[in-house]
Order: sequence, then C-alpha cells, then structure tokens
Amino acid sequence: MTRSGRSDPEGAEERPGAEQWVPARPTLGALRDALPACRGCELYAPATQAVMGEGAAHADLMLVGEQPGDREDREGRPFVGPAGGVLERALADAGIDPGRVYTTNVVKHFRFTTRGKRRIHESPGREHVVACLPWLEAELTVVRPDGVVLLGGTAGKALYGSGFKVGERRGVLDSWPRESEAAPAWVLATTHPSAVLRAREARGATYDGLVADLRVAASSLTGP
Repeated sequence: MTRSGRSDPEGAEERPGAEQWVPARPTLGALRDALPACRGCELYAPATQAVMGEGAAHADLMLVGEQPGDREDREGRPFVGPAGGVLERALADAGIDPGRVYTTNVVKHFRFTTRGKRRIHESPGREHVVACLPWLEAELTVVRPDGVVLLGGTAGKALYGSGFKVGERRGVLDSWPRESEAAPAWVLATTHPSAVLRAREARGATYDGLVADLRVAASSLTGP
C-alpha cells in the first residue's frame, strides 16, 4: 500500500502510517489490543484514545464512517453520539438487524480544534485517511462482510479517491474499488448520519434518503 506520512505540527517527526502496528495475524481482539499503540499519524497525541470498530465478529454488513466524534473519543466506542442515534434509528427503519452489523470509522482518532473548552470536529486530511487504512483493511480481513456501506465523503474518498462525491454514487451497489483479498461482494455509498443533524429545513428528506439507501443494502444481504 502506498502511504503518505505527515510531519507533526512542530515539524520534528514524519509519521510512517499504521501498518507496522497492525498485527500480522489479526483478530478483533488482537486489533483492539494493538490499536492504542498506533503512532501512524499525529492525531494520536491530542486524542483521548483510539476508537476501534465494534459489532458482530462475522457481520454481514460493515458500516464505515469518517472518524470518532467528541463523545466517541471520550467513551472509546464508535457511533455513540448524536449521529449514532440517527444511524441506529435509520437501520431499524431500513429493516437491518443490528446483530448483523459491524460499525467502524476510516480514521481511528478524533481530529479537532479547540474553541474555549469545546472540542470542535475537524475533518481528517487525506494523509490521515491513508495512514489509517491498514486498520480498516485488517477489520475487513477479520469480519469479511458481504457488503460495506460507506457513510459520507471521507469514507468514500478513502476507497475511491479525492474525486468521490456522495451525491453521484449514493444508493447504488458497486464492486469493491480496491485490490484486496478480503474484498466484500459489494459496496454502497450514502450520506453520513451527521448530515441529517446538519440539515435543518430538509432534515426529514435527508433522513428518508439515508433510510432508502440502507434499504438497498438490506435487500442485498444474503440469508435471513
């Protein structure tokens, strides 16, 4: 895999990417144990902790978001904040059993800026996404889901590149765009549930669009 390091803000050190911290023979337990030691990019320093994905060990569906938010960073679990509440409701409305789902993020540390005592979300850069991809690939190797739903632009760009736009690909089943021994049968892009929270006047329509996309995913899952 091609990786791009980035200097720390002080310019003192170049980060190598996460690959050297990922266990050679991953299991979900091994990944969870190894993740806190990762120094693949500079985001580890200000974050409270790295946040591992969670869910069924051999889930039929993997949901991939952007990065942990403030609450996720503090609690050490993905999608436990307001966006997670939206996602939980949308999965239920789409008829997807949460027991068949594994949820994770492309980037495992929270990137933020401070404003007073508040920590404000800041989107990860391409260098953070590239540095962190070995963790996602290891999760795919272990879970081996039938399909993957990409939640939002950062997740989409991680796989398709910088030209990815959610509006152009959402709700459409596609083949896995990267070479991988653990490639799922299909991938589908949709909006991140946080977009529902940001869409004030169009919140209902934005939520309905998310549910409609998840229903496409639900119809493509094998088994009961």
